[in-house]
Amino acid sequence: MTPPDGADGRAEGSGDDPSAGAHEIADAVERLVSLWSMTAQEAAVRLSLHQLGALRALETAPEMNLTGLAERLDIGLPTASRLCDRLEAAGMLERALHPRKRREVQLRLTGHGRRVLDDVAHRRTQALAGALAAMEPADRSALIRGMKAFFPAQAAASSRPPKAP
Repeated sequence: MTPPDGADGRAEGSGDDPSAGAHEIADAVERLVSLWSMTAQEAAVRLSLHQLGALRALETAPEMNLTGLAERLDIGLPTASRLCDRLEAAGMLERALHPRKRREVQLRLTGHGRRVLDDVAHRRTQALAGALAAMEPADRSALIRGMKAFFPAQAAASSRPPKAP
């Protein structure tokens, strides 16, 4: 990991070399992932990353079935089923028969599950706001502009076929 002052010998540079910037961004992402994980663990209800991911998936795609959840999380059906068992036992998820497909079971967030997600999101926002407050306004604006530019660029790059070596 790169020290905060960049003392590892890498220069900030002009941004012309994407590879040099990739190292610095990878270091920043590592720190952000650590911040994300720590704040989730400080929430009123502690969840594993898979449990949190399952709740987030159900938040974005309500009434998903078990197969859809397993695919979304890239886990096997038995693992997804056990994960749902634990979330259901904790009162954060409920299973209900699909109204039109009798063999299908829908997964839904409960009010408690939504409150847990809200708590984690609030804690993460507060932690991130603390880090952003420590930045100079110009640096904060540059970061926000860069992130806004990153998303469409990443989407475009991932839709192109890989370059030959």
